[in-house]
Amino acid sequence: MTTVDSLVEAVLAGEHGPLPASLVATSVFWIHHGTRLAGGDTTYLNQYVLVRLGGSFGGCAFEAGEVDPALCRDASGTPLDVLLREAPRPLRIAALDAYLCETRPHRAAGEAGGAEPVTLPAGTPEIRARARDAAIAGLLDIEEGAEVGLIGVVNPLVAAIRERGGVPLPCDFNLRTTQWGDPVTADMHEVLERADAVIATGMTLSNGSFDTILGRCRSRGVPLIVYAQSGSAVARAFLGSGVTALSAEPFPFSQFSAEETVLYRYRAVDGA
Repeated sequence: MTTVDSLVEAVLAGEHGPLPASLVATSVFWIHHGTRLAGGDTTYLNQYVLVRLGGSFGGCAFEAGEVDPALCRDASGTPLDVLLREAPRPLRIAALDAYLCETRPHRAAGEAGGAEPVTLPAGTPEIRARARDAAIAGLLDIEEGAEVGLIGVVNPLVAAIRERGGVPLPCDFNLRTTQWGDPVTADMHEVLERADAVIATGMTLSNGSFDTILGRCRSRGVPLIVYAQSGSAVARAFLGSGVTALSAEPFPFSQFSAEETVLYRYRAVDGA
């Protein structure tokens, strides 16, 4: 698999399971929430569109104003192939994610399917965020002083990269500095050319930058780790084809619970 569009075409052709034309998006819904972790000065504002398909959910974050909540009323009950072909990009990714989660659930993958379940502890948002980001950083295999591109900045993940001996190269469209004053660039190309390894958020699937990141890391032979609430099963389809490792967190996401929840870590079989 080389691009997200080629994956969509393969799904529409029935190469990953039942034909999407035979399936219906039972429910399409929208969530908007804000978070400010204790000790931080950044308020994260996130919007998600989500699709329910059978026993699975697919989700994708999007920028403010990009999707109107009224879309949920019109899209609920729509054949899945229509969403994959005609919906705005965040909804297309959510529909694709729902399909791939339904045909191969993370919870059923197990070690034989390449998934390592990681239980996040019950507790405060700070405790859970640190545990999540330590699990993501644990997918890094780097030497001391390696520069790690972080495309989509989350402050606890910046700290987790440093704890593993890495030097973060933060990149984000919406932040200018990290919690500790590190400059954050909006130019991902600068980061992709310099980094020894790259960690990217699933939000890159929503804004269309995922294919560029995937292609550049593949051509440079640079490890690419994806941490995905958005499109966790979509990113999984690229393991071994540019994606080295994945932290997949299907809906309901960790920030919506104070109880134990599970994310799933994957590594490419060949370790590329």
